[in-house]
Amino acid sequence: MKISTKFLAATAFVAASSASAVELEVMHWWTSGGEAAAVGELATAFDATGNSWVDAAIAGGEAARAVMVSRLSGGDPMGAFQFNHGRQAEELIEAGLLRDITDIAEAEGWKDVVNPSSLLDACTVDGRIYCAPVNIHSWQWIWLSHKAYKDAGVAVPTNWDEFVAAAPKLEEADILPMAIGQEGWQQGGLFSVLFASLVPNDIFLSVYDKKDADVAAGPEVARVFKAAADARAMAANSTVQSWNDATNLVITGKAGGQIMGDWAQGEFAMAEQVAGEDYSCLPGLGVTELLGTGGDAFYFPVLSDDEQIAAQGELAALMLKPETQVAFNLKKGSLPVRGDIDLGTANDCMTKGLELLNKGAVLPDTNQLITPDTNNQINTLFVEFFADASMSVEQAQAEFAKIISSAE
Repeated sequence: MKISTKFLAATAFVAASSASAVELEVMHWWTSGGEAAAVGELATAFDATGNSWVDAAIAGGEAARAVMVSRLSGGDPMGAFQFNHGRQAEELIEAGLLRDITDIAEAEGWKDVVNPSSLLDACTVDGRIYCAPVNIHSWQWIWLSHKAYKDAGVAVPTNWDEFVAAAPKLEEADILPMAIGQEGWQQGGLFSVLFASLVPNDIFLSVYDKKDADVAAGPEVARVFKAAADARAMAANSTVQSWNDATNLVITGKAGGQIMGDWAQGEFAMAEQVAGEDYSCLPGLGVTELLGTGGDAFYFPVLSDDEQIAAQGELAALMLKPETQVAFNLKKGSLPVRGDIDLGTANDCMTKGLELLNKGAVLPDTNQLITPDTNNQINTLFVEFFADASMSVEQAQAEFAKIISSAE
Protein backbone atom coordinates (compact mmCIF):
# COMPACT_ATOMS: atom_id res chain seq x y z
CA MET A 1 0.00 0.00 0.00
CA LYS A 2 1.37 3.41 -0.94
CA ILE A 3 1.37 5.94 1.88
CA SER A 4 1.52 9.62 0.95
CA THR A 5 4.20 11.91 2.29
CA LYS A 6 1.39 14.21 3.40
CA PHE A 7 0.01 11.41 5.62
CA LEU A 8 3.48 10.69 7.03
CA ALA A 9 4.00 14.37 7.81
CA ALA A 10 0.65 14.63 9.58
CA THR A 11 1.30 11.41 11.54
CA ALA A 12 4.75 12.56 12.59
CA PHE A 13 3.32 15.92 13.66
CA VAL A 14 0.65 14.34 15.89
CA ALA A 15 3.09 11.78 17.32
CA ALA A 16 5.53 14.52 18.25
CA SER A 17 2.72 16.56 19.83
CA SER A 18 1.54 13.58 21.90
CA ALA A 19 4.87 13.23 23.68
CA SER A 20 3.83 15.57 26.48
CA ALA A 21 0.30 15.66 27.88
CA VAL A 22 -0.76 19.11 29.07
CA GLU A 23 -3.86 21.01 30.10
CA LEU A 24 -5.23 23.40 27.49
CA GLU A 25 -7.86 26.00 28.33
CA VAL A 26 -10.47 26.22 25.56
CA MET A 27 -12.95 29.11 25.56
CA HIS A 28 -16.31 29.01 23.76
CA TRP A 29 -19.95 30.02 24.18
CA TRP A 30 -21.64 26.63 23.72
CA THR A 31 -23.76 26.28 26.86
CA SER A 32 -27.19 24.94 25.85
CA GLY A 33 -27.97 21.24 26.22
CA GLY A 34 -27.33 20.37 22.58
CA GLU A 35 -24.25 22.59 22.39
CA ALA A 36 -22.76 21.09 25.55
CA ALA A 37 -23.24 17.59 24.14
CA ALA A 38 -21.45 18.60 20.96
CA VAL A 39 -18.50 20.32 22.62
CA GLY A 40 -18.21 17.26 24.82
CA GLU A 41 -17.30 15.27 21.70
CA LEU A 42 -14.37 17.62 21.01
CA ALA A 43 -13.22 17.44 24.62
CA THR A 44 -13.45 13.64 24.69
CA ALA A 45 -11.42 13.33 21.49
CA PHE A 46 -8.74 15.68 22.80
CA ASP A 47 -8.56 13.97 26.20
CA ALA A 48 -8.09 10.63 24.40
CA THR A 49 -4.72 11.93 23.17
CA GLY A 50 -3.51 12.08 26.77
CA ASN A 51 -3.90 15.83 26.98
CA SER A 52 -6.63 17.56 28.98
CA TRP A 53 -9.34 19.90 27.66
CA VAL A 54 -9.99 22.57 30.31
CA ASP A 55 -13.46 23.84 29.50
CA ALA A 56 -14.04 27.59 29.80
CA ALA A 57 -17.59 28.17 28.56
CA ILE A 58 -19.16 31.63 28.70
CA ALA A 59 -22.86 31.98 27.91
CA GLY A 60 -23.65 34.30 25.01
CA GLY A 61 -21.48 34.99 21.99
CA GLU A 62 -21.18 38.73 22.52
CA ALA A 63 -20.21 38.39 26.18
CA ALA A 64 -17.79 35.57 25.39
CA ARG A 65 -16.05 37.49 22.61
CA ALA A 66 -15.59 40.49 24.89
CA VAL A 67 -13.90 38.32 27.54
CA MET A 68 -11.73 36.58 24.95
CA VAL A 69 -10.51 39.84 23.42
CA SER A 70 -9.87 41.29 26.88
CA ARG A 71 -7.83 38.24 27.88
CA LEU A 72 -5.78 38.34 24.68
CA SER A 73 -5.13 42.08 24.68
CA GLY A 74 -4.31 41.94 28.40
CA GLY A 75 -1.57 39.35 27.92
CA ASP A 76 -3.48 36.45 29.46
CA PRO A 77 -4.13 34.14 26.49
CA MET A 78 -6.09 30.90 26.66
CA GLY A 79 -5.01 27.82 24.71
CA ALA A 80 -7.72 28.05 22.04
CA PHE A 81 -10.96 29.90 21.49
CA GLN A 82 -14.05 29.84 19.31
CA PHE A 83 -15.07 32.63 16.93
CA ASN A 84 -17.50 32.59 14.02
CA HIS A 85 -16.34 32.29 10.43
CA GLY A 86 -15.67 35.74 9.09
CA ARG A 87 -13.94 38.93 10.03
CA GLN A 88 -14.15 38.87 13.82
CA ALA A 89 -10.45 38.08 14.35
CA GLU A 90 -8.93 40.55 11.87
CA GLU A 91 -7.64 43.00 14.47
CA LEU A 92 -6.24 40.23 16.68
CA ILE A 93 -4.30 38.81 13.73
CA GLU A 94 -3.01 42.25 12.79
CA ALA A 95 -1.82 42.71 16.38
CA GLY A 96 0.22 39.50 16.15
CA LEU A 97 -1.74 37.79 18.95
CA LEU A 98 -2.86 34.70 17.03
CA ARG A 99 -0.79 31.75 15.91
CA ASP A 100 -0.17 30.99 12.25
CA ILE A 101 -1.25 27.34 11.78
CA THR A 102 -0.48 27.08 8.06
CA ASP A 103 1.96 24.23 8.73
CA ILE A 104 -0.79 22.16 10.37
CA ALA A 105 -3.30 22.92 7.62
CA GLU A 106 -0.80 21.85 4.97
CA ALA A 107 0.22 18.67 6.80
CA GLU A 108 -3.45 17.72 7.21
CA GLY A 109 -4.38 18.62 3.62
CA TRP A 110 -7.18 20.98 4.60
CA LYS A 111 -7.22 22.73 1.23
CA ASP A 112 -8.13 19.43 -0.41
CA VAL A 113 -11.07 18.59 1.87
CA VAL A 114 -12.65 21.77 3.25
CA ASN A 115 -15.90 22.49 1.39
CA PRO A 116 -16.81 25.16 0.52
CA SER A 117 -13.31 26.60 0.17
CA SER A 118 -14.59 29.97 1.42
CA LEU A 119 -14.45 28.56 4.97
CA LEU A 120 -10.69 28.18 4.80
CA ASP A 121 -10.44 31.49 2.93
CA ALA A 122 -12.10 33.12 5.95
CA CYS A 123 -9.24 31.78 8.09
CA THR A 124 -6.60 33.11 5.70
CA VAL A 125 -4.86 36.49 5.92
CA ASP A 126 -2.04 37.38 3.51
CA GLY A 127 -1.83 33.77 2.41
CA ARG A 128 -1.43 32.37 5.94
CA ILE A 129 -4.01 30.27 7.81
CA TYR A 130 -4.96 31.29 11.35
CA CYS A 131 -7.92 29.11 12.30
CA ALA A 132 -9.43 25.65 12.11
CA PRO A 133 -13.02 25.65 10.78
CA VAL A 134 -15.09 23.00 12.56
CA ASN A 135 -18.60 23.27 11.16
CA ILE A 136 -21.02 24.97 8.79
CA HIS A 137 -23.97 26.63 10.45
CA SER A 138 -26.72 28.26 8.47
CA TRP A 139 -29.21 30.76 9.87
CA GLN A 140 -31.78 30.33 7.10
CA TRP A 141 -34.27 27.99 8.78
CA ILE A 142 -37.70 28.13 10.33
CA TRP A 143 -38.57 25.40 12.84
CA LEU A 144 -42.23 24.42 13.15
CA SER A 145 -44.05 22.54 15.90
CA HIS A 146 -46.44 19.87 14.61
CA LYS A 147 -48.22 19.82 17.98
CA ALA A 148 -48.89 23.57 17.92
CA TYR A 149 -50.52 23.48 14.49
CA LYS A 150 -52.48 20.34 15.30
CA ASP A 151 -53.82 21.94 18.49
CA ALA A 152 -54.77 25.05 16.49
CA GLY A 153 -56.50 22.96 13.83
CA VAL A 154 -54.41 24.27 10.95
CA ALA A 155 -51.96 22.60 8.56
CA VAL A 156 -48.24 22.91 9.21
CA PRO A 157 -47.00 25.74 6.96
CA THR A 158 -44.73 25.01 4.03
CA ASN A 159 -43.46 28.57 3.46
CA TRP A 160 -43.22 32.02 5.02
CA ASP A 161 -46.53 33.32 3.64
CA GLU A 162 -48.42 30.31 5.02
CA PHE A 163 -46.66 30.79 8.36
CA VAL A 164 -47.88 34.40 8.56
CA ALA A 165 -51.39 33.45 7.41
CA ALA A 166 -51.72 30.77 10.11
CA ALA A 167 -50.85 33.15 12.96
CA PRO A 168 -54.43 34.20 13.83
CA LYS A 169 -55.51 30.55 14.26
CA LEU A 170 -52.66 29.94 16.68
CA GLU A 171 -53.49 33.07 18.65
CA GLU A 172 -57.11 31.91 18.96
CA ALA A 173 -55.77 28.70 20.51
CA ASP A 174 -53.55 30.69 22.94
CA ILE A 175 -50.42 29.56 21.11
CA LEU A 176 -47.63 32.02 20.38
CA PRO A 177 -47.28 32.25 16.58
CA MET A 178 -43.53 32.90 16.66
CA ALA A 179 -40.94 32.58 19.41
CA ILE A 180 -37.84 34.76 19.65
CA GLY A 181 -35.45 35.55 22.47
CA GLN A 182 -34.97 39.11 23.63
CA GLU A 183 -31.39 39.51 22.45
CA GLY A 184 -30.10 41.74 19.70
CA TRP A 185 -28.22 39.03 17.81
CA GLN A 186 -31.41 36.97 17.54
CA GLN A 187 -33.43 39.87 16.17
CA GLY A 188 -30.68 40.94 13.79
CA GLY A 189 -30.26 37.33 12.69
CA LEU A 190 -33.98 36.99 12.00
CA PHE A 191 -33.81 40.05 9.76
CA SER A 192 -30.84 38.60 7.87
CA VAL A 193 -32.78 35.38 7.28
CA LEU A 194 -35.75 37.30 5.93
CA PHE A 195 -33.37 39.23 3.70
CA ALA A 196 -31.62 36.15 2.30
CA SER A 197 -34.90 34.29 1.78
CA LEU A 198 -37.26 36.93 0.40
CA VAL A 199 -35.15 38.86 -2.11
CA PRO A 200 -33.11 37.67 -5.10
CA ASN A 201 -29.53 36.63 -4.46
CA ASP A 202 -28.14 39.58 -6.41
CA ILE A 203 -30.01 42.01 -4.16
CA PHE A 204 -28.60 40.35 -1.05
CA LEU A 205 -25.05 40.60 -2.39
CA SER A 206 -25.54 44.17 -3.61
CA VAL A 207 -26.37 45.24 -0.06
CA TYR A 208 -24.06 43.10 2.09
CA ASP A 209 -21.12 42.61 -0.26
CA LYS A 210 -21.12 45.77 -2.40
CA LYS A 211 -22.59 47.95 0.39
CA ASP A 212 -25.03 49.60 -2.05
CA ALA A 213 -27.15 51.93 0.07
CA ASP A 214 -29.48 52.77 -2.83
CA VAL A 215 -30.44 49.13 -3.19
CA ALA A 216 -30.83 48.90 0.60
CA ALA A 217 -33.35 51.74 0.41
CA GLY A 218 -35.13 50.32 -2.64
CA PRO A 219 -38.42 48.53 -3.28
CA GLU A 220 -37.05 44.97 -3.27
CA VAL A 221 -35.73 45.42 0.26
CA ALA A 222 -39.02 47.02 1.35
CA ARG A 223 -40.56 43.54 1.20
CA VAL A 224 -38.09 42.39 3.83
CA PHE A 225 -39.10 45.16 6.20
CA LYS A 226 -42.79 44.34 5.71
CA ALA A 227 -41.97 40.75 6.67
CA ALA A 228 -40.02 42.01 9.70
CA ALA A 229 -43.12 43.92 10.80
CA ASP A 230 -45.17 40.72 10.45
CA ALA A 231 -42.57 38.91 12.57
CA ARG A 232 -42.68 41.67 15.17
CA ALA A 233 -46.45 41.29 15.48
CA MET A 234 -46.33 37.49 15.67
CA ALA A 235 -43.61 37.56 18.35
CA ALA A 236 -45.09 40.41 20.38
CA ASN A 237 -45.78 38.12 23.37
CA SER A 238 -42.49 36.23 23.23
CA THR A 239 -40.81 37.15 26.50
CA VAL A 240 -38.06 34.54 26.82
CA GLN A 241 -34.46 35.69 26.77
CA SER A 242 -32.26 32.94 25.33
CA TRP A 243 -32.56 31.30 21.92
CA ASN A 244 -32.81 27.80 23.37
CA ASP A 245 -35.70 28.83 25.64
CA ALA A 246 -37.46 30.05 22.49
CA THR A 247 -36.69 26.71 20.83
CA ASN A 248 -38.20 24.94 23.84
CA LEU A 249 -41.48 26.79 23.25
CA VAL A 250 -41.58 25.19 19.80
CA ILE A 251 -40.57 21.77 21.14
CA THR A 252 -43.39 21.85 23.71
CA GLY A 253 -46.01 23.14 21.28
CA LYS A 254 -46.39 26.49 23.05
CA ALA A 255 -45.19 28.33 19.93
CA GLY A 256 -45.80 27.64 16.27
CA GLY A 257 -42.33 28.37 15.00
CA GLN A 258 -38.96 30.01 15.39
CA ILE A 259 -36.47 31.43 12.92
CA MET A 260 -33.12 30.18 14.15
CA GLY A 261 -29.95 28.61 12.84
CA ASP A 262 -29.51 24.88 12.46
CA TRP A 263 -27.92 24.66 15.91
CA ALA A 264 -31.55 24.42 17.08
CA GLN A 265 -31.44 20.81 15.89
CA GLY A 266 -29.33 19.94 18.91
CA GLU A 267 -32.17 21.00 21.22
CA PHE A 268 -34.75 18.93 19.31
CA ALA A 269 -32.39 15.96 19.50
CA MET A 270 -31.93 16.38 23.26
CA ALA A 271 -35.75 16.36 23.59
CA GLU A 272 -35.85 13.15 21.53
CA GLN A 273 -38.05 14.75 18.88
CA VAL A 274 -38.04 13.34 15.37
CA ALA A 275 -37.60 15.58 12.33
CA GLY A 276 -40.52 15.20 9.95
CA GLU A 277 -42.76 13.76 12.67
CA ASP A 278 -42.62 16.07 15.69
CA TYR A 279 -41.30 19.13 13.90
CA SER A 280 -40.57 20.45 10.44
CA CYS A 281 -37.73 22.58 9.16
CA LEU A 282 -37.89 24.85 6.14
CA PRO A 283 -34.56 26.00 4.66
CA GLY A 284 -34.82 29.46 3.20
CA LEU A 285 -38.23 29.78 4.91
CA GLY A 286 -39.62 27.51 2.21
CA VAL A 287 -39.16 30.36 -0.30
CA THR A 288 -35.53 30.48 -1.46
CA GLU A 289 -33.62 27.35 -0.55
CA LEU A 290 -30.17 28.87 -0.11
CA LEU A 291 -28.08 28.40 3.00
CA GLY A 292 -25.49 30.72 4.46
CA THR A 293 -22.07 29.22 5.09
CA GLY A 294 -21.48 30.59 8.55
CA GLY A 295 -20.35 28.54 11.49
CA ASP A 296 -17.51 28.23 13.93
CA ALA A 297 -13.74 28.12 13.86
CA PHE A 298 -11.07 27.83 16.53
CA TYR A 299 -8.13 30.18 16.82
CA PHE A 300 -4.93 29.56 18.76
CA PRO A 301 -3.23 32.43 20.60
CA VAL A 302 0.51 32.90 20.48
CA LEU A 303 1.98 31.14 23.53
CA SER A 304 5.51 30.76 24.90
CA ASP A 305 5.30 27.32 26.52
CA ASP A 306 6.54 24.64 24.10
CA GLU A 307 4.32 21.90 25.55
CA GLN A 308 1.19 24.02 25.24
CA ILE A 309 2.16 25.01 21.71
CA ALA A 310 2.42 21.32 20.83
CA ALA A 311 -0.98 20.64 22.44
CA GLN A 312 -2.50 23.47 20.43
CA GLY A 313 -1.22 21.88 17.25
CA GLU A 314 -2.61 18.50 18.19
CA LEU A 315 -6.03 20.00 18.94
CA ALA A 316 -6.09 21.94 15.67
CA ALA A 317 -5.30 18.82 13.65
CA LEU A 318 -7.82 16.73 15.61
CA MET A 319 -10.72 19.09 14.97
CA LEU A 320 -10.86 18.28 11.26
CA LYS A 321 -10.28 14.54 11.53
CA PRO A 322 -13.18 12.64 9.88
CA GLU A 323 -14.24 10.85 13.08
CA THR A 324 -14.25 14.11 15.05
CA GLN A 325 -16.23 15.90 12.36
CA VAL A 326 -18.91 13.18 12.37
CA ALA A 327 -19.28 12.93 16.16
CA PHE A 328 -19.29 16.68 16.74
CA ASN A 329 -21.62 17.76 13.93
CA LEU A 330 -24.23 15.07 14.54
CA LYS A 331 -24.62 16.42 18.08
CA LYS A 332 -24.35 20.09 17.06
CA GLY A 333 -26.90 19.94 14.23
CA SER A 334 -24.36 21.57 11.93
CA LEU A 335 -22.80 20.35 8.70
CA PRO A 336 -19.20 19.11 8.50
CA VAL A 337 -16.53 21.26 6.90
CA ARG A 338 -15.06 18.24 5.15
CA GLY A 339 -16.62 17.34 1.83
CA ASP A 340 -15.33 13.76 1.93
CA ILE A 341 -17.19 12.21 4.86
CA ASP A 342 -20.51 10.38 5.04
CA LEU A 343 -23.19 11.35 7.55
CA GLY A 344 -25.37 8.31 6.98
CA THR A 345 -27.21 8.83 10.27
CA ALA A 346 -28.20 12.42 9.50
CA ASN A 347 -31.84 13.29 10.20
CA ASP A 348 -34.33 14.81 7.77
CA CYS A 349 -33.29 18.41 8.43
CA MET A 350 -29.56 17.77 8.27
CA THR A 351 -30.09 15.83 5.04
CA LYS A 352 -31.83 18.85 3.52
CA GLY A 353 -28.84 20.99 4.45
CA LEU A 354 -26.35 18.51 3.02
CA GLU A 355 -28.27 18.35 -0.26
CA LEU A 356 -28.22 22.14 -0.60
CA LEU A 357 -24.53 22.25 0.26
CA ASN A 358 -23.73 19.57 -2.30
CA LYS A 359 -25.70 21.48 -4.96
CA GLY A 360 -23.76 24.64 -4.18
CA ALA A 361 -26.96 26.42 -3.12
CA VAL A 362 -25.11 28.60 -0.63
CA LEU A 363 -24.60 32.23 0.26
CA PRO A 364 -21.68 33.77 2.13
CA ASP A 365 -22.61 34.43 5.73
CA THR A 366 -23.14 38.09 6.62
CA ASN A 367 -20.27 37.85 9.15
CA GLN A 368 -17.98 37.18 6.20
CA LEU A 369 -19.18 40.33 4.40
CA ILE A 370 -19.58 42.98 7.08
CA THR A 371 -17.48 44.01 10.06
CA PRO A 372 -18.51 43.29 13.66
CA ASP A 373 -19.18 47.02 14.08
CA THR A 374 -21.66 47.08 11.19
CA ASN A 375 -23.28 43.90 12.46
CA ASN A 376 -23.70 45.47 15.91
CA GLN A 377 -25.35 48.54 14.38
CA ILE A 378 -27.85 46.36 12.51
CA ASN A 379 -28.58 44.35 15.65
CA THR A 380 -29.15 47.55 17.63
CA LEU A 381 -31.58 48.78 14.98
CA PHE A 382 -33.66 45.63 15.24
CA VAL A 383 -33.66 45.61 19.03
CA GLU A 384 -35.30 49.03 18.74
CA PHE A 385 -37.60 47.91 15.92
CA PHE A 386 -38.91 44.90 17.87
CA ALA A 387 -39.28 46.89 21.09
CA ASP A 388 -41.12 49.81 19.53
CA ALA A 389 -44.16 48.91 17.44
CA SER A 390 -44.54 52.57 16.50
CA MET A 391 -41.36 52.46 14.41
CA SER A 392 -42.58 52.16 10.84
CA VAL A 393 -41.05 49.90 8.21
CA GLU A 394 -40.12 53.04 6.26
CA GLN A 395 -38.22 54.48 9.21
CA ALA A 396 -36.41 51.21 9.85
CA GLN A 397 -35.46 50.77 6.20
CA ALA A 398 -34.10 54.32 6.01
CA GLU A 399 -31.94 53.71 9.08
CA PHE A 400 -30.74 50.40 7.65
CA ALA A 401 -29.72 52.07 4.39
CA LYS A 402 -27.81 54.68 6.39
CA ILE A 403 -25.88 51.92 8.17
CA ILE A 404 -25.04 50.23 4.86
CA SER A 405 -23.86 53.54 3.38
CA SER A 406 -21.05 53.74 5.93
CA ALA A 407 -20.32 50.00 6.17
CA GLU A 408 -16.85 48.63 5.42
